[in-house]
Amino acid sequence: MRAPGIVHHGTRRRRAAYRRVLWGGGEVLVTFGVVLLLLVVHQLWWTNREAREGAKREVQALEREWGRGDEEGAEGVEEGEEEGADAGRPSGSPSTSSGASSVTGSGGSASVEQSRNPARWSQAYAILSLPRLGLRVPVAEGVGKRDVLNKGYVGHYPHTQQPGRAGNFALAGHRNTHGEPFRYINRLRRGDEIAVETEAARYTYVVDKTLPQTSAGDGSVIREVPRSTVRPAYGYSDPGYYITLTTCTPEYTSRYRLVVWGKLTSVRPR
Repeated sequence: MRAPGIVHHGTRRRRAAYRRVLWGGGEVLVTFGVVLLLLVVHQLWWTNREAREGAKREVQALEREWGRGDEEGAEGVEEGEEEGADAGRPSGSPSTSSGASSVTGSGGSASVEQSRNPARWSQAYAILSLPRLGLRVPVAEGVGKRDVLNKGYVGHYPHTQQPGRAGNFALAGHRNTHGEPFRYINRLRRGDEIAVETEAARYTYVVDKTLPQTSAGDGSVIREVPRSTVRPAYGYSDPGYYITLTTCTPEYTSRYRLVVWGKLTSVRPR
């Protein structure tokens, strides 16, 4: 007959230790998974919610500010009609009272009201509208993440032109997280409207060309006459009145850049 099996106390202790290690490891993995999930939720949902609400409030604030300026200007003109047609005109407002001003082809002359320079760095001073995408978002000076892009704003590249001026009005925006205003600019098609509103005027551009992908360092796409040095078949060779929209691609990466170009077609003073 075989002797009954004997379980030593040392074996029991080792098994108990193994169970504790496995249980503790499982708790660590679960905790890590929960933390990771919360980070994902924060990045993909909370930052979008906060940035979109902040951007919407800023658009409304600009509209209210410009609306007050229009009302004050109108009152001034009524009170000073006997002193001349320009009496009571707000400082810096367009001198013309006509409708939309036409713009000729590349390199030609243009009747363009110049936009007012932004008051200070990172402060919203214009509104960008993309009707096809249902987008209406503030534009601020600079392309810093903390002060501009992470607020859900679109940023104006320093040293590029302001809206309505000859050259290139170049903008950047997030494609994912923090309001992601440029997430769907790949859906823009030739002929789609791009509107830029300032205190002085409303500038209407139309989409002309799209560069689906280029290097993140392809700075030529925002030059005065924009043209890709990485993919020279994309871009322009003549001076004109351009707008450039840039964002990261593919989605959820920052490896490459997607570029949309448009041309100015009309200006309507406020």
